[in-house]
Amino acid sequence: MNLDLLFTYLQNKLNDDLFALGLYQCILAFLVACFVSVVSIPVIIKISELKSLMEKPGERRSHTTPTPTFGGIGIYAAILIAYFLWPSIDQIDVYRTDLSVAGMTILFFIGIKDDLVGIDPNKKILFQVLAAMILIFFGDLRVDYLYGMFGLHHIDQFFSILLTCFIFIALTNAINLIDGIDGLAGGIATIASGTFGAWFLLTNHFTMACLAFTLTGALLGFLRFNFSKTSKIFMGNTGSLIIGFMLAFFAVRFVSLNASYRFDPTSFFNAPIIAIVILIVPIFDTLRVFLVRILAGRSPFSADRNHMHHILLDNGLSHAQATAVLCGASLVNTILFFLLHRNITNTQSLLILGGLFGLYMITSFMLKMRAMYIATHPRRRRAVLRRELQNGIIGKRIIDYL
Repeated sequence: MNLDLLFTYLQNKLNDDLFALGLYQCILAFLVACFVSVVSIPVIIKISELKSLMEKPGERRSHTTPTPTFGGIGIYAAILIAYFLWPSIDQIDVYRTDLSVAGMTILFFIGIKDDLVGIDPNKKILFQVLAAMILIFFGDLRVDYLYGMFGLHHIDQFFSILLTCFIFIALTNAINLIDGIDGLAGGIATIASGTFGAWFLLTNHFTMACLAFTLTGALLGFLRFNFSKTSKIFMGNTGSLIIGFMLAFFAVRFVSLNASYRFDPTSFFNAPIIAIVILIVPIFDTLRVFLVRILAGRSPFSADRNHMHHILLDNGLSHAQATAVLCGASLVNTILFFLLHRNITNTQSLLILGGLFGLYMITSFMLKMRAMYIATHPRRRRAVLRRELQNGIIGKRIIDYL
């Protein structure tokens, strides 16, 4: 689709009264969510300080002062208030979006318990499965068509349930795992939810679009404080669990809608690949970390400083710089794929993604070696430490070597 055709298409959409109403609703939902997030988070910070509910610096932590970790409460409140203020324009997905809020609420309380006293990982997975099953069985939400990847099209209902549940668990935990530095999980989720929301809006799925833009607004309000030096807050497990769950919901619904309307000119014949590309940073980082841990003979769920954002910090980047690099990579990959996707098959796209993952593995290995070289050579080590001190960050590994 060239720019002239895109402009004509958007002009026709804006002339449609129903689309205009949906657009206004999405804009208002976005603004209200952002406002609620900005207003509520300072209250949460104050209560956390008064009750000493702060996350203390530690070996794997990237912060140096005790910081509140309940930003997810503000994000959750913003989503609920902004989404339920408006009547639904279309009725296609109302029940599913309501069920997604029910599943999100389950994970909200699990995340709060995890942030306060901790929770057994097996129990956390169990409740993630429960939240996913609510949408799968009551909302009839499944990935049951694979768009011809490696010759596969329709899949059996049992395997589609297992695949959909796996997608929910994998994406929920992938967002949780990249939540290690300021702005990364929030920035990636903002880009992803905004992209999904734009597609839902342009294809007249207004209820899904409203929910997606609500999450986008709530995240932008949170990021204002996540990057702050005087009133900083983390989203915590509460935030990362509900954000990961909602992004999984958007991704699965995006794939299933494109399968249902695959003969419509606005649908994508390679929707699963697009969903992967939109969430490429958390997916690639989780895969790489799990592979490295397994090859090292450790549990894939064992804790370490082997995520890409840790490696970038150990190479001397600040939180903002590392976040900009990874969010920029996500944006560039998404834009390039949208420009080029119509010229390649789904199987070829998967092979290209496999090649990109191999490049990602090589790049992370080289950066890891560079970080180790910096840590063991005094002159380079002092230069990195000076840069980190200027940025207000002191890398724990570098201090240990000192």
